[in-house]
This record gives sequence, structure tokens and C-alpha cells, in this order.
Amino acid sequence: MVWLVNGLACKVLNLIPRHEEMVGRILGSSHSRTLTLLIGISEIVMAVWILSRFKSKLNAIVQIAIVLAMNIIEVILVPDLLYWGNLNFMFAMLFIGIVFYTEFVIEKNKRPEK
Repeated sequence: MVWLVNGLACKVLNLIPRHEEMVGRILGSSHSRTLTLLIGISEIVMAVWILSRFKSKLNAIVQIAIVLAMNIIEVILVPDLLYWGNLNFMFAMLFIGIVFYTEFVIEKNKRPEK
């Protein structure tokens, strides 16, 4: 749901313009709407990938890498645009922990022993 809501509502539908402002400040404002749309569509694709369960370990690794990279970049380049300031990074780490635990602990315990 996180990827779908952020992709569709926040970026594609532009219900939270702050996301486009972040993209503009980080990647340049001349194409910020187009880039924000592409990022939003990518997030929707991520949601579909998660629901498909196709290569779920790879999916978890990609999610973790994207969230970590995105949050490091935001904390460094646009900290004033973060809704919860430095707490954003804590929430990102919590999300990463949930993704890791779900895929590499819970799912591992569900698989039959070989």
C-alpha cells in the first residue's frame, strides 16, 4: 500500500505537491513534473511487483536499496521539505526493517525444509 499510495496519490495525482518540489530541487526544476510522474509510475509498478510475489527476495532488496538511497539523498539535499524532518529517516528505517523481516524471516519460516 505504501508504494501504491505514494506513487498514485502523492506523485501521479500530485495530491502532495511537496513531492514534486523535492524532485525539482534534487533533479532540476525544468522537468520536475515529468520526472515526478515517472517516479510515481515506478512506485505503482513496485506495488504490482510486490503483489505478484515474483522474485520476492530481489523485490525486497530493491525496496530496501531504493528507500535507503532516497532517504539519504532527501536528508542531505532537501531536509527542509521533509514532513517529519529527521524523523523521516527513522520511519524509513522502520519500513526497511518491516520489509526485511517480512521477506527474510517470516517467509523463510514458511518455506518447507529441504
